[in-house]
Amino acid sequence: MSVAELRPWKEPAATIVFVGGGPRTVGLLERFAASAGELLDGREVEIHVVDPYPVGGGRIWRREQSRLLWMNSMTSDVTIFTDESVECDGPVVPGPDLATWVAGEGAVILEKAGLEQPGPMDFPPRLVQAEYLAWVWERVVRDLPATVTTHRERAVELTAERRVVLESGREIAADAVVLALGYLDRLPTASESAWAAQAADAGLTYIPPGYTADVDLDGLWPKAPVIVRGFGQAFIDLMVLLTEGRGGWYDECAGLLTYHPSGEEPILYVGSRRGVPYHAKLGYTVAGTKPVPTRYLTAEALGDGLLDFDRDVAPLIEKELAYAHYKQLFTAHPERVRSSWEEFANALDTWTPDREFEATDAVPDPADRFVRREVDRPLDGLFFDDRAGFERFMTELIEGDLLRRADPAYSADLAVFNALLSIYSVLSRAITDGQLSDEDRVRRVETEWHGFFSFVASGPPPRRLEELLALHRAGIVRFAGPDLGVAIDNDQFVATSPNVNEKIRARAFVEARLPRPDVLATTDPLLRGLLDSGVLAADELFAADGTSLGGGQLKADSRSRAIRADGSTQEELFLLGPSVSGSAGSSGFSRPHFNGPGFGQNDAVARDLLKLLAPTVRKEERHAS
Repeated sequence: MSVAELRPWKEPAATIVFVGGGPRTVGLLERFAASAGELLDGREVEIHVVDPYPVGGGRIWRREQSRLLWMNSMTSDVTIFTDESVECDGPVVPGPDLATWVAGEGAVILEKAGLEQPGPMDFPPRLVQAEYLAWVWERVVRDLPATVTTHRERAVELTAERRVVLESGREIAADAVVLALGYLDRLPTASESAWAAQAADAGLTYIPPGYTADVDLDGLWPKAPVIVRGFGQAFIDLMVLLTEGRGGWYDECAGLLTYHPSGEEPILYVGSRRGVPYHAKLGYTVAGTKPVPTRYLTAEALGDGLLDFDRDVAPLIEKELAYAHYKQLFTAHPERVRSSWEEFANALDTWTPDREFEATDAVPDPADRFVRREVDRPLDGLFFDDRAGFERFMTELIEGDLLRRADPAYSADLAVFNALLSIYSVLSRAITDGQLSDEDRVRRVETEWHGFFSFVASGPPPRRLEELLALHRAGIVRFAGPDLGVAIDNDQFVATSPNVNEKIRARAFVEARLPRPDVLATTDPLLRGLLDSGVLAADELFAADGTSLGGGQLKADSRSRAIRADGSTQEELFLLGPSVSGSAGSSGFSRPHFNGPGFGQNDAVARDLLKLLAPTVRKEERHAS
């Protein structure tokens, strides 16, 4: 018998390819490392991460971007690591959240990068998060029982033999592939193409929806009016890049923030569907307030079948938000109510949102009441004969928002914020389980519900709204109104709002928002090939009346495994991220001690990968048991 025959057989190394190297991949690999000792049984693994941007931060959190752009989360509200709150099958492996890292090991790294050390309640520059993610990536690689190779290029094809083809022509044979692609570039819609063509014919500047940090703003000329539609994070980034980014600066004298123009700024007329900026982030914390399991919008209440969002889901969301608001009001501020919480809660339990909830007697101050439609559309029913009157009203509204969002006396707002997080988790599961029609998913959840969630819970740091007011006082930002309509007339853009009796004319128009996810319109060659061949599924969506809703998100099952066009599931191909239907944790980073839904999904996918790659004999043992 030869020496080779005497040597025990060793299973060859397994290979996993991650396409996308941003925070999602980092978090998933952290979970992979945590459970590897339990499930991998010593098998060698080679991991390849493919991304044209640096691994860790990826495109959005890369180091090469303006240091003027901030996160809209406080330093203390961001972590990549699990803690005792996280519900998952794998072991919890604690690590520093962003605030702890900044105060410890990260302090030296930030100093070397020329970045100031933010406090726990600060909203740090995105470059601080970029450094944190780069450090987390290095720690994850150190802990992985695997060989890790990164490829700073795009993946352009996945063959039937599961070979990942890179732009350079290199091919990587994979046992499993994870697509965690983040926000995707996409082809313009028919409307956007028409706008671009008309604007070009008229010699106008049109900037379609896109990630603001990557947009060319050179066509927005100094001191020239610009119509901006969109009042969320994309607008805030635009505002910063066109003001401080062009040499202006702020100072504070006698408690009033003042902006000093450089002369290079355009004049921004900003409006949107609501016509108001997103609510400022809350500037306080309250001990003991955190997301809790939903009371009305539960898996039991939703059942197993297909749901009608307006009939079956929206009323439960309405009750959930009202319950969270009023429970906090009654328990934390009893001096402002005129009944017992038990009596009020019983009334809420029997309330149906097809009728007005009567809180007037028990809650005398209108500022303490919660009416979702009034929160969602604060300018409904108002009309202003002139822009000056409207702008005075808007100034008072924003000032009031800043005061309220900094005042723990209104901690009911924090309770609503936490309820929104819990609701989001339930909706994600309902989508993944196929309980919502395509029309409800796109129109009700991805558009209307996500818009409300972002408006209330994902707004800018308070300082940014203070800057907005300073820019308004300096004449750089003007308010255009709600339901902003834009047209081209006599070689000019013309904007109108039904609430304000004055037109705005400009030679530049910016759609300040991210495009809606539509994987059928993606420009990514890898996804386009997989969709065309039926390896991935993302149906063209139609409303009940036959109206096209465009393309949707990629389809995955409840374990994040890719679904083919024929409805079958692929055991070795996983999908995660904002372009995947029902992908948990895609709306932002998890907060420490809050059991973020992304952790559980990352852990489950990591353990599925490990079981998939475990040695053959170990798989057979598990199957036999």
